[in-house]
This record gives sequence, structure tokens and C-alpha cells, in this order.
Amino acid sequence: MNKGSLSFQTVKRKQIVDDVVEQLQRKISLGELSPGMQIPTEPELMEQFGVGRSTIREAVRVLVSAGLLDKRQGHGTFVCQQKPIQEPLDYRLRRAEILEVYEVRRMMEIEAARLAADRRDDEDLRVMRELLDQRQAAIDSGRVKEYLDADIAYHIAVAAATKNAVLADLYRIFSEVLRHSLENLVNHPQYNQYYTEQHEKIYEAIRDKDVQAAELYSMQHLDGTRTELEEHIKS
Repeated sequence: MNKGSLSFQTVKRKQIVDDVVEQLQRKISLGELSPGMQIPTEPELMEQFGVGRSTIREAVRVLVSAGLLDKRQGHGTFVCQQKPIQEPLDYRLRRAEILEVYEVRRMMEIEAARLAADRRDDEDLRVMRELLDQRQAAIDSGRVKEYLDADIAYHIAVAAATKNAVLADLYRIFSEVLRHSLENLVNHPQYNQYYTEQHEKIYEAIRDKDVQAAELYSMQHLDGTRTELEEHIKS
């Protein structure tokens, strides 16, 4: 997303530094300020938030200390590539049984599809469509890594479309753990074809703002994936 298209709400409450931190953190969580992206300049943020320079500097300092921003002398302030908060949960998930992971995935993705159908905007749809096309192109050319990247990015985009920053953050943390289980399935042609159709149905339901259909197709997709995983584990 171009930083020129970002907009923030003017801060009105007493805890103005906390409010600025919260809004910036939300933009990062939802991917509007993506890893490696330079955030707006101090004057731009001062104008957007309607606050003074000292408030902006303190808010940035808080986010730098939290590992979310990187302040580079003479170059600006950038969103960090990786958030430290990811590591402990990531390690715990990697120790979990694969079917336990899928139970949690099912809960998150069904709710994400439902909320995305209700809350998505045109930019969300554009990103989802682009990632589905990348996913299909990778399948057609047999590029497994690119397929996995696009597949995971698509589900992250659905989570971001919920406009729920906590859900979006959780799914980003969770997504890399899914990569291992997906690698076990992508070499099955029937799996690729069937779940490509399922992804399209979920996208169309979100596009049409059909909450019930988005929930239903997401449920069918994940239940089918669990069945495939169970058969793979037994084999």
C-alpha cells in the first residue's frame, strides 16, 4: 500500500501518545504499513494526527522499543521485517501435533472468512484476486515454493480483510507453521484442483458479501483438508 494513501484519525483523548501508538500498531497489524515500508515523516504524522512533534517522537520511540519500527538515521523510520513477539508462540506451535494445529486453523479461518465477507473493501478484494492468480500460476508451472507463498499470503489477506488487528496478527504468526503441513499435500493433483475451486468459492462469497456462504465454503475447505491430512498421517 502506498503510504500516501494512509489516513489516521485525529487524536482526541488525553493519552495521546498511547492513541498514536495504537493507531500505528493497527496499521502494521493489518498490513497497511507492511514490513520494510517507510512510515510517513514526522510532519506528515503531526498533520494526520493533529498532535505535536514531541508526541510523534515518543510514539515512534515506543514502537522502536517494541521491535515494530526501525529508525534509521538520515533515512527515516521503517516497519521491521519480523516482530519479536512471534518467536515464543511460533516455537510452541511447532511442537504441537499437526491435527491440533489444524483445529486452531479451522476456528480462525472460518471466523476470518465470515468477518471478511462482512467488512472487506475493494482493496482487500484486489489483493485476494491477485494472490489467487499467483497461486494458480504456480500450480500450473509446478513451482511449489511460490504456490505455498501465494496460498499463505491469500489467507493472510482474508484475515486482514476482517479489520480485526488481533486476528490478523495471530494468523501471521500461525501461517508459517501451516507451511509444513501444506508441503505434505501440494504434490497431490486432485488436492490442488479441488482446493483451487474451494478457494475461488470463498473469494466469490467474500466478494459478494455473502457471510453464510463464506463460512460454509471455508468450513468445507478446512474439513476436507483435515481428511487429507489424516489419510497422509496414516499412510
